[in-house]
Amino acid sequence: MIEGMPNPSSARSVKIGSEERTGWSSERPRRDGAPPRPVDVSVRNTQLRPSDRLRYSPGSLLFVTGARAAGLDRLLGRVIEERGIVFTPAKVRGLLAGRVPDDQIEEKADELLRAAVAKRMQAGETAVVAIENADAPTRRQFVELAHAYRRPRHLLMVEAPNDRIGDEERTVLDDLRRTLTAGDLGGEGFHTSIRLASTTLAELNKIVFRPAPADD
Repeated sequence: MIEGMPNPSSARSVKIGSEERTGWSSERPRRDGAPPRPVDVSVRNTQLRPSDRLRYSPGSLLFVTGARAAGLDRLLGRVIEERGIVFTPAKVRGLLAGRVPDDQIEEKADELLRAAVAKRMQAGETAVVAIENADAPTRRQFVELAHAYRRPRHLLMVEAPNDRIGDEERTVLDDLRRTLTAGDLGGEGFHTSIRLASTTLAELNKIVFRPAPADD
């Protein structure tokens, strides 16, 4: 069982409130009856440099993405010591397997994943979400969850060798890389961002969620 994850046996009863389905509590309908304006999640973004140790404040959302060949699960299993804080679609689908009809697993997994992350954000607890080849709308879903509870948001992009990136992944990853390099991920609501190229990936030994030392 993933810590903070609702019991999979009750997956059918997981409910996402109307405020979450439509952008959570930050969205406000316009008086003229037009559709609600998108939540303004923009912040000032800082690009971090690769290091052997990355430190984030407790209670943050760390969104990790990259190509399938980047091996996100393997990387996070190596560098994150704290148990129960990493959430992936594959883990959620595994919890639901045999408990809900196969044709409903993807939909239920998405609901359960967002509900689990929202629960941790509401409680001020750290959550690491790893989704391969995540496009901007996918990233925004989780940014809005953290924004609703005023939690810090960070993005980590893990590169893979170019010849191992699938053609169907390339457009999304190229777009994210350009946005990150230009320093524009603040517009998506990420306070910090970092890109780990294959040449620097091995240097990362640990990701921790602790307050910075007083003398930093």
